[in-house]
Amino acid sequence: MIERPSAAWRREVREQQQALAAGTLSPDDAYAERLWPEDFTDAVDAALAAYQAEVAALREPSDDELFAAAERVVLALNDIDEEHGHHIETDERDELCGYIENVLIHIGVDIRALCARRGGDRELLTAGRDW
Repeated sequence: MIERPSAAWRREVREQQQALAAGTLSPDDAYAERLWPEDFTDAVDAALAAYQAEVAALREPSDDELFAAAERVVLALNDIDEEHGHHIETDERDELCGYIENVLIHIGVDIRALCARRGGDRELLTAGRDW
């Protein structure tokens, strides 16, 4: 199973909360809850879960179906980022793009070949993102 970025974010929040409680982390050094508030993380997780389920349900998917699934999750993430105050920054962008690709790779899709058939590189898969 592919780990969603939201799982890693939750883990980091928990670890920092525990370190704060133990007195081993200064409040000034605790960043995780600011970067990934629970409601934002929950919304991202739901969007990624829906994408993964959609892709898993595809049987012999066409390029159009694969790009449509990726576009839906990208647009959902655009809306989530807008609604929750723009928490998707460079690191999150890289993690989310990697996850979107890995879901397709997991079902046997060659990402480079998929995008090349549309005349682009890997960035084409998440071209509609605002983040």
